[in-house]
Amino acid sequence: MEGESSSSPSPSLSPLHPIHPPAYGNLITILSIDGGGIRGIIPSTILSFLESQLQELDGEDARLADYFDVIAGTSTGGLVTAMITAPDENNRPLFAAKDIKTFYLEHSPKIFPQKRGVFGSIRSMVKLLTGPKYNGKYLHRIIREKLGETRLGQTLTNVVIPTFDVKHLQPTIFSTYEVKKTPSLDARLSDICISTSAAPTYLPAYNFKNQYDEGSVREFNLVDGGVVANNPALVAISQVTKQVFAGKNQDLFPSKPMDYGRFLVISIGTGTAKVEMKYNATTAAKWGVLCWLMHGGSSPIVDVFTQASADMVDFHSSVFFQALHSQDNYLRIQDDTLCGTDASVDVSTRENLEKLVKIGESLLKKPVSRVNLETGVTEPIDNGDTNEHALKKFAKILSDERRLRQLKSPRQTGE
Repeated sequence: MEGESSSSPSPSLSPLHPIHPPAYGNLITILSIDGGGIRGIIPSTILSFLESQLQELDGEDARLADYFDVIAGTSTGGLVTAMITAPDENNRPLFAAKDIKTFYLEHSPKIFPQKRGVFGSIRSMVKLLTGPKYNGKYLHRIIREKLGETRLGQTLTNVVIPTFDVKHLQPTIFSTYEVKKTPSLDARLSDICISTSAAPTYLPAYNFKNQYDEGSVREFNLVDGGVVANNPALVAISQVTKQVFAGKNQDLFPSKPMDYGRFLVISIGTGTAKVEMKYNATTAAKWGVLCWLMHGGSSPIVDVFTQASADMVDFHSSVFFQALHSQDNYLRIQDDTLCGTDASVDVSTRENLEKLVKIGESLLKKPVSRVNLETGVTEPIDNGDTNEHALKKFAKILSDERRLRQLKSPRQTGE
């Protein structure tokens, strides 16, 4: 390999083989994708751009799963995570990033069928009083069709998908790191994705039984992972830290429990309506249960707990990356200027879906922003980089890291 440019593809450094463990590199690479229903179109647009940059560096066969040690996703982000890490018949990612947008555009109107007009609104209100807004049947069918019998332990890189157990009132984190120790978690990806997408008031809670270890069975009673971690970045970091702390995962040596400077994290949000300020205390003070569940075409209680969760994770992540002077290793891409139906998780009209695509594209052109630790407000950073430019930089870092690991690893593949 001597004499070759580090930015040009080469046969022995082909992205057709899984990424080598962090033990052979300088970084631990994490991709995190928020929950947000149909707004999953926004991160899918961002991910498509990132993958295209990796392909420019390493060839058209490059996929996101070839570069990240962990990919985490909640709710709609969990579905995206499964789609880009589940293996196809050639043991390559089932979906390229550019295909995810097409999936959303094609299937969202059937997952969230719209009831139009005044009578449609009345029917939605009545439905909300008697059960979830949507029955989830089409979502369940299409997820099972796409992911088949693939299980968590078969993903092409490590995966972390949060859910919440309504029977035991505690989080259930589906993590490939935990599968060896807790084989009952090695469930079908389809069951995991249906569970993490089961947003209260929108989709029904999900019950399934997972058979493992020659006949043992574990039952799950789960709802949307957004209840505990709509932004799963810290869950992913904690899963890696737990492995390092236990000292039993050779792939992560020689990391130390507090070696956070090695983390490189790209965290992608699905947008929020912060700037619109669509709620206020004067109005909310008059709300009863029904208004907290449904007001102005959205569900305030769901908006509040999912956004609070996402923001706190971004704040905590920013704190420790800035405290370690490694803030350049953390990139949060989020749009807080959504308004009206843009901010909805389920308005699946063709007009709104196409608008979300444009929002994702325009987000690439916006300046890189970072939370101000004093005010809690997200502000553009001083260097003037756009998200697009930052992703190009991160793509180069990811490519170089992968190349380094392949050169240093004694377990060379494809040679």
